[in-house]
Amino acid sequence: MRQAEERGELGKPARAEGLWGRSLPWSYTLLISGLLVVAYWPCMEGSLLWDDSAHVTRADLRPFSGLVRIWANLRETQQYYPVLHSAFWLEHRLWGDGTLGYHVVNVALHGFNACMLGVLLVRLGRARSGARFPKEAAWLAALLFAVHPVCVESVAWISEQKNTLSLAFYLLSAGAYLRFSENRRWSHYMGASLLFVAALGTKSVTATLPAALLVVVWWTRGRLKIRRDAFPLVPWFITAGASGLLTAWVERHVVGAEGAGFDLSFVQRLLLAARAVWFYLVKLLVPANLVFIYPRWSVEPGDLRAWVLLAEVVAFTAILWLLRGRSRGPLAAWLFFTGSLFPALGFFNLFPFLYSYVADHFQYMASIGVFATCGYAIVRLVERMPAGARPWGRVACGVLVAALAFLTRLQSSTYRSSEILYRTTLERNPSCWMAENNLAAELEGSGRSQEALAHYRRALEIRPDYPEAHNNLGNLLLSTRGAEAEALHHYEEALRIRPDFAEAHSDLANLLSRIPGREADAVSHYQRALEVSPGDATAHYDLALLLSRLPGRDAEAIGQYRISLGLRPESAEAHNNLGILLARSPESAGGAIQEFMEAVRLDPKYTSAYLNMAILQLHQGRPDEARASCEKALQLDPGNSFAAQILGSLRNTPGR
Repeated sequence: MRQAEERGELGKPARAEGLWGRSLPWSYTLLISGLLVVAYWPCMEGSLLWDDSAHVTRADLRPFSGLVRIWANLRETQQYYPVLHSAFWLEHRLWGDGTLGYHVVNVALHGFNACMLGVLLVRLGRARSGARFPKEAAWLAALLFAVHPVCVESVAWISEQKNTLSLAFYLLSAGAYLRFSENRRWSHYMGASLLFVAALGTKSVTATLPAALLVVVWWTRGRLKIRRDAFPLVPWFITAGASGLLTAWVERHVVGAEGAGFDLSFVQRLLLAARAVWFYLVKLLVPANLVFIYPRWSVEPGDLRAWVLLAEVVAFTAILWLLRGRSRGPLAAWLFFTGSLFPALGFFNLFPFLYSYVADHFQYMASIGVFATCGYAIVRLVERMPAGARPWGRVACGVLVAALAFLTRLQSSTYRSSEILYRTTLERNPSCWMAENNLAAELEGSGRSQEALAHYRRALEIRPDYPEAHNNLGNLLLSTRGAEAEALHHYEEALRIRPDFAEAHSDLANLLSRIPGREADAVSHYQRALEVSPGDATAHYDLALLLSRLPGRDAEAIGQYRISLGLRPESAEAHNNLGILLARSPESAGGAIQEFMEAVRLDPKYTSAYLNMAILQLHQGRPDEARASCEKALQLDPGNSFAAQILGSLRNTPGR
């Protein structure tokens, strides 16, 4: 009876048990938790990196209405992953802008994923016909996944909560579906389906799950039944396809993954995919020289080495296919690994391909197939050793896990701050123009302008057609006395390279607005920026500010201020400036008072708004209110002579 239980097939569960059942030894859970704390401690209080600020919920999305916008608007967040951004929204309400909470969640999710991997492998091992997948192999695979340094990019980088959270949903969905495959209970199927949709809403790379489940079922049974195994997954395949198409559209039309930098033929994409597969596999087996941004390869059909790599992929797959009768495991692991990588292999445009075709976080999910294979192979190797040598084999396993944890700790320490991360990247990839530009931005933000200047120039030496670096250098030069002409050149160069660069149009307009006689050109560039990016509240505000200085264009300026406030109603400056314009006309003076009052409500220390309100109240014959506004201004700025002058005139007014 016990042997029959050990070799039970899917559809014939050996025993009734919950999702975790007897598969979760708490000793392994505690070991994984302890190792993760030690390995990721250096980055736990690390600052926001690169695009983290675009993922941590921005101010206008933090009210409850923002949660609706996250789901309803494809362009509201950097990528349309509403489940992910809902999680970020909730986390921000819990601990605000502090980074510790986000890091704790990421590490906890990674630990959960490692434990869930161990549980699923133990359960699958019980269900296999033929040789059982040892429990020790399952938990060794979980340990390897937990402490492997390739996972650092996904765990230490707050933005990549999309990886850790989506894999959690992915594994939970897989576990629920395998329960359904055993007992055919539709409640388990519905639960698995909802978890799968949640995974897609966190990161669409999880669209590969239904295909992965078919591979797993084939591995456990040695055959697939269309009605039993494939039909229940048809809705999943349809949903996955729709999610993938939506993400591809967003990458192209919202994120910007299109243009010359993505012009690859199908042959080039095929060659790129083959090279990427081997790259990722090697990084898992030999985790050396890990880089935040790897060098971008040149993919040329005339490169013989590229064709050799493609031939090796085909040959390796064919060999595993021929050996499937002897052992299905290696082929199943290979199909899982390459299939899970498929969305990131180059067949679809991804924005990061502008600077590198590969990244460690691209293989976070796919890596679990390799870890499962390695765990199995290592345990089998130890079992076949002479009895006296087996303890040493187990010691070697412990040393391997400890060594990987040590490497992970070293790697995670580079994620403590953006400056450390970019400097480390440049040490390992000196030609990384993206890191040069981003490091320069960090240095500029910390007041080290001369260092920043050198790195911006270095970025342009590496890549002269880099519009962002031209624009950033122009902004830095604009703050340097006597460098306006050079700044103008870099803005114009950025727009020559990318004519629809909205930020460069706005920045050039800011410069032109300072030059007498160039105001009309500045207005034109603001308008062009707003054609490309109509939701840019700052550009609307800056255009309104310029129009208010031009004769006869007050009405246009008022319109721009209103649009800006519609996009960013919390701007006290915009309310104050709009009030000034409205005060110029007797018909709209009442509206001006409302704008000044809103400005001081938003910023109770806004002295200028109190003074503007006092002047208007005085002109409207409301001296008592004007006196109160002046007194408030003097409370905030006791040395304000203008406020004192107005207050003095009010006190000397007869009858007062």
